[in-house]
Order: sequence, then C-alpha cells, then structure tokens
Amino acid sequence: MPSRTSKRTLHLPSLVIKEFRGIERLSIPHLGRVTLFVGKNGVGKTTLLEAVRVYAARGRYRVLAGVLQNREELAAVTDEDGDEMTAGNWKGLNWKGLFYGRGTATNPGLSIGTTAKRKQLRIETVMLDEDAAARWARRIPDASSDDEMKALKIEFQGAKQELPIRILNSSAVLPHARRGLSDGESPLPVEIRCESLGPSLLSNVDLARFWDQVALTDDEAHAVHALNLIFDDKVERVAVIGDDRGGRRPYGRRAVAKIKGHDQPVSLKSLGDGATRLFGVALALANSRDGFLVIDEAENGIHHSVQGDFWKMVLRTAHENNIQVLATTHSWDCAAGFAYAATDIADMKGILIRLEREHDRMRAIEYSEDDLQVAARQGIEVR
Repeated sequence: MPSRTSKRTLHLPSLVIKEFRGIERLSIPHLGRVTLFVGKNGVGKTTLLEAVRVYAARGRYRVLAGVLQNREELAAVTDEDGDEMTAGNWKGLNWKGLFYGRGTATNPGLSIGTTAKRKQLRIETVMLDEDAAARWARRIPDASSDDEMKALKIEFQGAKQELPIRILNSSAVLPHARRGLSDGESPLPVEIRCESLGPSLLSNVDLARFWDQVALTDDEAHAVHALNLIFDDKVERVAVIGDDRGGRRPYGRRAVAKIKGHDQPVSLKSLGDGATRLFGVALALANSRDGFLVIDEAENGIHHSVQGDFWKMVLRTAHENNIQVLATTHSWDCAAGFAYAATDIADMKGILIRLEREHDRMRAIEYSEDDLQVAARQGIEVR
C-alpha cells in the first residue's frame, strides 16, 4: 500500500540528485505542492522526473528497469562461452546507463533525495561476497557459485537490497528469479505512489485502468469538469466501454462522452488531443492521492487559452488530495498559465524553476511569487 503522510508534509520538500544519468549534480532547495520545471530541450527535465520516480519506488527493480527500457538502454547478453544470445532476440539491460558518465567510474554510484541525508536513496555498484553470490547462483541455472558477480546495492534509511547484475541480465531471470525481485519480498521501505504521464496521450489501457478507480465516485465528476474547460459544459457524462478479453476487439476498452444535443455518445479521442490530455491529467490526479504525479511536457495538446484554468485545476486537486506534482515544459504559454494560476490562488504553493546548463553543469533558478506575478502581468520570458 502507498504510504500516507500529513497534508502539511511534502514527500520531497527539496531535491538533490547526484550522478544519475545525465545529471552530475543538481540541488533544488525548495519544491512546492506543484512545481513546474522549464528549460530548453536536452537540459535534463525528463531525467529529473525519472529520478523522482526512482525515489518514490525506493529504487525497486521494476522502476529501474522501466527507466532503462524506456530509454532503450540495452546490452547484448552472452552465454557461458561468451557468445551473444539471440534466442527471442532478447537483450539485457545496460545497467551502466543509470549512472552519470554511463558508469565509467570504478564503482559508480548515485543518490536521489532531499537535502537531509537520511532521506536520500543510494544506489551503487558493488561486488557480492561469496555467500551472497552462492545464494543467488542456486536460484539461476546458468550461474555458478564461484562467480564473482557485480550487483546493484540499493540503500534507503538503513534498509538494503543487492541485485546481481548478471542475474538481472540472465535469460533465466525471466521469470525464474523474479521471486527474489518482487516488491512483496523487497526489504526496502514501502514505496510512495507515483503515477506518470509522458508527452504522448494516455493509451486506452492506461486510461481504462485510471477510470476503474474513479467510476461512480466524486472524482468522476472532476474528470468531466476537466473536459468542460474547453467544451463550455457541453460534456454531460463519460464512460469507458468495450472489453479486451482475448484481444477480440481491435481497440479494447475506450472512453466515450455524452455531448449535449447529441443522442449517441462520441469517442473521447474524436474530440481532439486537448480533450484526451485534460481527461488523462484529471484521472491521473485522482489516482495519485497521497503520492506523486509527474507530467512530462505538460503543455501538449492544451490550447494556450486554457492553460491558466488547467493549472488552477491541478493546484486545487493536488492540495485537496495531498499530491505532489512535478511537471516539465518548454512552452511559454504553459509557463505563463502556471504563473497566473500560482499567483491567483494564494494558499496553494506553486513553484516555477528554470533549469539551465553551464559548462555541462546543471543549475536550478527558482522564481519567487513576486517574480511570477511580474512575469504573468508583463509577459516576461521565464523559459
């Protein structure tokens, strides 16, 4: 179960990232209930969101693997003779891709957390001792007990887990050794719920998964309200129809909307990318209670005229549901809409941070509420 905290407490009141992927070091003293990161393409915004996901999961295997898979960080897997394994065209994950400089240091390591060291997640590459190597070797048919095996050592608040890299990249680990990698057996602390929205629209599968948690609740009405930010109260109801059993239906489950003046419901996606994006964000917020929601390229599909109301919805929902939202953008319209919303709602903390690169070093520049008010009023560029 996700952890629960006081509504006055942020999971990440500050953020320090060291040696994670393309970020050598980044220190941000203050994060808000909702924090929007702006910056040029390639500055590291998406990597920052990945770091938050890893922190929320307390370094669990499935999230580390997911980051590498999404980035297509693959490494050829060899058999005991050193030949590349081609069965099923399966390739292992390049675990060096987790570390700054792609693991070129002798013992690469990374840390993610707050400015308080006791709340920092640490992941480093270590050598297993003989006893640990033997225990893992017994679980995997193609590993020998006398192998020297490197492992990822994950540590958070005194709890530790070691994941042998050879085991993770062994063809036999899927699914044989997942017993030792499953969340239920992990010695790491309970993770924090963290939902993630990428630049693209939600798939029908994820949309249906989110919808199942809000159907027939007050959050269903909130999702409809999000749609009406662009449809002027013309959307009356939404439902998810169809099924995906046996793959007999080409589109599986999909969302449809009842529009005033129309007898038949229409496909949500036929209403445009903006409608689908707004609906997806509202559902993701409803599914992130007491946790994190990270949104990459938050502006996608949303017209500039709606940005202010969109961010007001995000700020209010994050406050009501005790969610910490971290989002990115490189759009001035999105940043301006956020600045307007953050200054218009006095009791809800929204922070805008610009990320920059200087001589390959990353730095964060925080905009105060006064700065945001001036930017919103005068249209000053903050990207």
